[in-house]
Amino acid sequence: MFTASEVSARTGVLAVTLRQWERRYGFPSPARSESGYRLYSPQDLARIEVMQAFLRDGVPAGRAAELTVRGFLPGEGQPTDNPSTSPAERERAGEAWSGALLRALMTPDMAAASRILAEAQLHLSVEDVLLGVMAPALVNVGELWARGEITIAHEHHASAFLRARITALLDSEGESATGPLLVAACAPGEQHELGLMMLVLVLRRRGVRVTYLGANTPLGDLAIFARQVGAQGILLALNGEWALDATRGQWADLNDLALPLFLGGGLLNARPELAATLGGIYAGPDAAQATQIILARLSGEASEPSPSSLQKAAEQHIQTNTVEEQA
Repeated sequence: MFTASEVSARTGVLAVTLRQWERRYGFPSPARSESGYRLYSPQDLARIEVMQAFLRDGVPAGRAAELTVRGFLPGEGQPTDNPSTSPAERERAGEAWSGALLRALMTPDMAAASRILAEAQLHLSVEDVLLGVMAPALVNVGELWARGEITIAHEHHASAFLRARITALLDSEGESATGPLLVAACAPGEQHELGLMMLVLVLRRRGVRVTYLGANTPLGDLAIFARQVGAQGILLALNGEWALDATRGQWADLNDLALPLFLGGGLLNARPELAATLGGIYAGPDAAQATQIILARLSGEASEPSPSSLQKAAEQHIQTNTVEEQA
């Protein structure tokens, strides 16, 4: 039997979300210890994983719980009298939760922010919560700070909260035992890592074994580590000019690896041509495209970002990571 915290660590579903599922849908149905604590069986964990699979497919939480309880699996011809929400509906829901999350972070009311994320996870997949709720809120926090509308203390507080939530999800997902192995790190001098952490989580959920090294990683050390673990690719994040000179100066340390070197982040989104200049592969303007490009390349398929993608990236100048974080 597993406690709620153990279930959360194994599945990535917050304990508060499990309680909400239980209250709203009668699922799961944990036993109770003599002290009154919830205890979940291995069968409960398996059904929670099925529930998550339905949510990732866009099935509303109530319907996903019904199908899970009835013993259906995703793709098994489950009843369609209550169709899943459309991508547009999920996007609108994400925008609403992201706005509420931003307001809570700026109040600041971290208890409210936690409740908002738990509510969003009831209805959205982990990827939708990451990319449709947390990432836009993070970008907005950075923009507020850049305009001088909030202090750096407010920005640090919000970033620390989001980083803790992303780290918990990364820890719960863990590294897959199979699949291609990718080593991910921030470039030398690059401290902004939240966007890369989100991408690492999405890749892990797609079956890629991603080892995450963190911020400000010397390329010589990165090369040694990649050789030691037998990596099949490297993912490097650069979010500002502050990381470019050191990256150029140390790039020769990666020359002998003979591995695909994926480059992403705010700086590459603004100047995607830098990837080819350095000798790497532009990973794309957002986590969704980056995942597709990386998966295709690691699986042996030809995959290069199209000119339209490069232009879109330059125009949008997506900078999820360009907010100040605590060291």
